[in-house]
Amino acid sequence: MSALVNTARGETVAVERATRGRAARAWRLARAYPTATVGAILLALLVAVAIFAPFLGTTDPAALMPARRARVPSAANWFGTDLLGRDLYSRVIYGTRVSLMVGFSVAFIATAIGLLIGLTAGFIRAVDNTVMRAMDGLMSIPSILLAVALMALTRGSVGNVIIAITIAEIPRVSRLARSVTLSLREQPFIDAAVSIGARTPTIMFKHVLPNTLAPLMVQATYICASAMIIEAILSFIGAGTPPNIPSWGNIMSEGRALWQVKPYIILFPAAFLSLAVLAVNLLGDGLRDALDPKMARNL
Repeated sequence: MSALVNTARGETVAVERATRGRAARAWRLARAYPTATVGAILLALLVAVAIFAPFLGTTDPAALMPARRARVPSAANWFGTDLLGRDLYSRVIYGTRVSLMVGFSVAFIATAIGLLIGLTAGFIRAVDNTVMRAMDGLMSIPSILLAVALMALTRGSVGNVIIAITIAEIPRVSRLARSVTLSLREQPFIDAAVSIGARTPTIMFKHVLPNTLAPLMVQATYICASAMIIEAILSFIGAGTPPNIPSWGNIMSEGRALWQVKPYIILFPAAFLSLAVLAVNLLGDGLRDALDPKMARNL
């Protein structure tokens, strides 16, 4: 019986030591890369706001109250009301969902598709020239103009905005993935894999792909920030999400007519957009420093 008790105590102590060890390592990483830590905390707070929006003192963001239109911030309406009497606080909080959804979706889809294109073009010479010339053609068009043109062919919705921005961002990821693949293709471990008879798909996905993830993770954070800005621009000019959807671009678009006398209508969504972009960029800079310490020391 005593042996069992001692064994249980030993296991408990081992678990506690392992937990303390993980906490210590996490604390060391946080102190070593404060930029990434600050960005991750800010982004986590925004994600929490988006998830728990209904429980943060919000009301229906689409509820119209014409009698209370263009009210200044007060205890009843923390951010004031817009031209239709809708609660700005609720609309800004719910707008976090739209921007983060667009940013994360575009970053994930564009990175996945761009990685596949760049990996294929960089490793298979037969398709390299054709594929990359097509990517160069897409890159010759500014992202916002390409997104506007694509949105003009479809109806306004969050899904179509994600598709339009993704198409505009894929060429940039594919060029980065191709450049990394070209450098990896000449490494000795690739020659060793070829010499033992490894097939091309195996080499691509088992040996090359894992080594491209670090720079693409950093690039994905910048794509996320860019996607949130482009979505706000599209909504601001009326080419993005429908007006009934509370997005930061829509809120700023509706308040621009009174921005000189009611600047708070634009101030609050613009501040949240700036905070979201800052958080993602800080996280990307921190990841770059962590994944490429040599570059960080040379800057």
